[in-house]
Amino acid sequence: MRLRDTPTVEVSEQLTCSPEHAWSLITDIELPTRNDGELQRVEWLDGATGVAVGARFRGYNANPQLGEWETESEIVEVEDGRRWVWCVGSTKSPFAYWGFEVDPHKDGAVVRQWAKVGTGRSPFSDFIDQHPDKEGAIVAHRMSVWRDGMAANLAELEQLTR
Repeated sequence: MRLRDTPTVEVSEQLTCSPEHAWSLITDIELPTRNDGELQRVEWLDGATGVAVGARFRGYNANPQLGEWETESEIVEVEDGRRWVWCVGSTKSPFAYWGFEVDPHKDGAVVRQWAKVGTGRSPFSDFIDQHPDKEGAIVAHRMSVWRDGMAANLAELEQLTR
């Protein structure tokens, strides 16, 4: 797996709640902070208060191997009640895209969270530049960290909808 291939990771979970309830849960940008993942804290920027195209937020992250860092994200797509997508970093050359999606299901809703590596320069790409012989392992590890965080988010959603 190479960084230039802009890998994607996705997880999904069937929830026993209405799609509307699932939507209200996944549009809470603090959801990932409730788990033991990298995102420690998040805040809306520029007076934003909810999911809307152009709204921005800052994330405060920590990882034992990478240390602490902040990111700024901008919401780039919203299909109300169904899908929202944000980019991390510059909208012209983002570090990554992340999204949540909700689909109705006969017994509730299916929720997906996904992320795709972007083409922008980041500390992650700088680290790979310093260790080019380990790129595949580094990217695979990073994708597994993202997958684990997403799985924890969806497990939290499952608990909230019981």
